[in-house]
Amino acid sequence: MTGALFEMTFMAAAPFWLLMIFAPRWRPTLRLAASPLTVLPVLTLWAVMAAPVFPELWAAVSSPDIDTFRELTALANGAGAVWAQIIAWDLLLGQWMFLEARRLGLSPLVTGPLLVLTILLSPLGLLVLLVIRAAVGSRSRTAEPANAGSGPPKDR
Repeated sequence: MTGALFEMTFMAAAPFWLLMIFAPRWRPTLRLAASPLTVLPVLTLWAVMAAPVFPELWAAVSSPDIDTFRELTALANGAGAVWAQIIAWDLLLGQWMFLEARRLGLSPLVTGPLLVLTILLSPLGLLVLLVIRAAVGSRSRTAEPANAGSGPPKDR
């Protein structure tokens, strides 16, 4: 049963990823991406897998060391719960990245591949977005006039 739950974990998140990648300008996509509730199906699967190994899970997170974590992930439900937690956080991260890319005015042709990278290796996807955000931010700051942000013009 744990194997099936493990497989279902990504499938529960996949529709949201697909919408952000392939329908980024569709109004429901924006509403879904703005909601943290999208992770509830994944968190439900996490709870089902975590419950039978909760003592081991608690030991691994309350006093973390590599051996305790290795023991947790050696258990099928332990590995499944860790996987579900990763999928949930990656989805929330992907939603934030999607919204941030929209705020920055990035093209869906940039955002889509960036989200695919985030699905596969979220630390790299996040790093790339942060670099892009810094570049876009510095470019927009240098494009502002010298007196921008100093308030409204004064009457003479």
